[in-house]
Amino acid sequence: MTVAPEDGYRYSCHLLEQIDSCQMATYKIRQKDAFRSVSHMRESSVHLVVTSPPYNLGKSYERRTELDKYLQPYEKFIQHLHRVLTNEGSVCWQVGNYVADGNVIPLDVVFFPIFERAGFVLKNRIVWHFRHGLHANKRFSGRYETILWFSKSDSPTFNLDPVRVPSLYPGKRGFKGPRKGQLTGNPAGKNPSDVWADVVLDDWESCFWDFPNVKSNHPEKTVHPCQYPVELAERCVLALSNEGDIVLDPFLGVGTTAIAAIRHNRNFVGYELDRTFVKEARSRVQLERRGKLATRTIGTPIPRPSGKVAQRQLE
Repeated sequence: MTVAPEDGYRYSCHLLEQIDSCQMATYKIRQKDAFRSVSHMRESSVHLVVTSPPYNLGKSYERRTELDKYLQPYEKFIQHLHRVLTNEGSVCWQVGNYVADGNVIPLDVVFFPIFERAGFVLKNRIVWHFRHGLHANKRFSGRYETILWFSKSDSPTFNLDPVRVPSLYPGKRGFKGPRKGQLTGNPAGKNPSDVWADVVLDDWESCFWDFPNVKSNHPEKTVHPCQYPVELAERCVLALSNEGDIVLDPFLGVGTTAIAAIRHNRNFVGYELDRTFVKEARSRVQLERRGKLATRTIGTPIPRPSGKVAQRQLE
């Protein structure tokens, strides 16, 4: 059952039709350590991993340490991710930057060789751009993070049609050659590319899936200080898995990936150490299954600033 969107929010409840019976998509949310839990998972049992590990920034849920010590446990962990994935499986690894003594270190850069050594293939380095965040005064303000899409093989699951976006010129036709007079683009829309933005630029606004980061006025905001939007996880889930597949988030947080998976008829497994986050994740999943969870609808345009505060004040 899907209820019509209201004010850009989405309330939905999806059922998973399995081969033997019709039942709701299954999920397992455990308050456990990700590194230990993944090492015990069965080989080739997961179709997709969508996650965002701690950034070593000293947040309430992590202990800040030297970069080498931070990365060390991931060497074995990422090998286990490779082991538990099916041959067509993928990992979406969403990270930002680590800052030490004013030196900005892109975490996707330091994680890449670890994934490469584990046998993964990098399919895309996706840039997620957003408008809001902390304002820097000694460098340009950071307004993007990255998603590394790694696959286990050269032929991963990839469903482009569910994530196509409207073309800028859908009526454009060829003016010469064998395709003269024919539509030059796919009528279903275009490939969203490897830049996922929340910027709305006049006529370009329909060309992007808009992913605002989750701040205080976002309908999805919870107790988590570094929460990413359901829309971002939805695109990964739709493109890189099929209905009935198993999606894993070993750093569950407040359950964003779980919501995206269940919403689109995928089964889910997630691990999280923080008891408060686990409780919040379970609550959000239950609301989603009852069709009462408020989230932004995919493709909802970002509101334009208006009113006096959006105008230059003349003294």
